[in-house]
Amino acid sequence: MRVPQQVPRLAAVFAVAIVGLIVARVLLVPATFGDIGHYRAAAIDSIAAREMQYAGHQECSMCHRPIADRRATSNHRTVACEVCHGPAAEHAAAPLDVKPDAPRDRGFCPLCHSYDPSRPTGFPQIDTVTHNARVPCIGCHDPHAPEPPIPPTSCGACHGQIASQKLVSHHAGLDCTTCHEAPEQHRLTPRQVRPTKPVDRSFCGTCHAVGIPDVPQIDLRDHGQPYVCWQCHYPHRPEAR
Repeated sequence: MRVPQQVPRLAAVFAVAIVGLIVARVLLVPATFGDIGHYRAAAIDSIAAREMQYAGHQECSMCHRPIADRRATSNHRTVACEVCHGPAAEHAAAPLDVKPDAPRDRGFCPLCHSYDPSRPTGFPQIDTVTHNARVPCIGCHDPHAPEPPIPPTSCGACHGQIASQKLVSHHAGLDCTTCHEAPEQHRLTPRQVRPTKPVDRSFCGTCHAVGIPDVPQIDLRDHGQPYVCWQCHYPHRPEAR
């Protein structure tokens, strides 16, 4: 039986690939790779030999207890001190001689809080052009307890992307509280107190199944059964699909 000419060629390709992998394993892969996991074990020693840069928030709390206590119950409680103040190991070793950075210019806080639709819904965001232009953030907000001095009255202050979508939709004329019950405390502690959301088809039916003029009407008995409305229609821009 004659062997097809493709077989030797394919075998040669596999042979070259196998030899290449063996050579790469011998010459390129570090000797300690795989000793204690899928990484270079000697990396632990090289990292440990580097000069320490960060002190850790426990060190900060030892001297700055009032600030640490205030931050512990604020919206910045999960943000480590050195995220804003930079590496503080030298400051912890010689607190009177080395001072950490204390960002005071307006450009620092927007690194996290300027409007970006990729950020989580409800995360406080601002338009740096229109929000208290040229005023330093720390003039109104205590960075260690950054609750707003005046709770925002507009839902769009935190839900910018949703507000932008609703603005050009058929629901533009509806207040957010038409569909959501938002306790006043939600404006102060948004992550602890959540607004309500509709839970069944009958809610949308209060407008779309009762014959309101100029409002699209449906028969809840057979339209889209058994799905809830927002599985097909995005409520903040509910154009029909």
